[in-house]
Amino acid sequence: MSVAPRVLVVEDEAGLRLTLSDRLTSEGYSVETASDGEAGLAEAARGAYDLIVLDVMLPRLSGFDVCREVRQRGVTTPILMLTARGQVVDRVVGLKLGADDYLTKPFETIELMARLEALLRRRSSGAQSGGETYRFGDVVVDFRKAEVIRAGRPVDLSAREFKLLRHFIAHRGATLSRDELLSNVWGYDEMPLTRTVDVHVAGLRQKIESNPKNPEHILTIHGLGYKFTG
Repeated sequence: MSVAPRVLVVEDEAGLRLTLSDRLTSEGYSVETASDGEAGLAEAARGAYDLIVLDVMLPRLSGFDVCREVRQRGVTTPILMLTARGQVVDRVVGLKLGADDYLTKPFETIELMARLEALLRRRSSGAQSGGETYRFGDVVVDFRKAEVIRAGRPVDLSAREFKLLRHFIAHRGATLSRDELLSNVWGYDEMPLTRTVDVHVAGLRQKIESNPKNPEHILTIHGLGYKFTG
């Protein structure tokens, strides 16, 4: 069973917030909401989302401020901005600050859904195209530099941990047995005990998971092995 895409809706208009939440949930998304900029920023900065729907006109912090701060913190989650103004300058500002798309109010919900689906496809195709970087949650992996950034800060991975993470990403969604991981990550000439895999997975979780004891990305498939979702 596939994991439901996670969406954060930051919108101060209660009626619209409820409408969007209900529609997204009915379409199979997992939805969280925030009603002002400060709450939206706090939630978005956690980086545990696949998409963010962000209104421009918000109390406490504007959508522009939230978008700017989120990007400065290294969160790369796609952002769709909502604006009631319809002015070109607002759309340009939003895109320059790091938003991925925009939609002018009032809008049809079906169009919003189409935009979000396009952003999800774009994110997935970018990961599948063998590009130099891959992002999931608040983590950015740079394959060329062999670097990992989480919430804007470098993560110190050993060479083996990085190779293990890279293998998980390359085979995301697939259940990988310990023997397969030993073969492809450690190599046939070494073949340590399968417990070695568990130790390295635990170490990797400590460094990239928000809650290592309840991981969101490197999942244990009991009796079979591990699966990466990101």
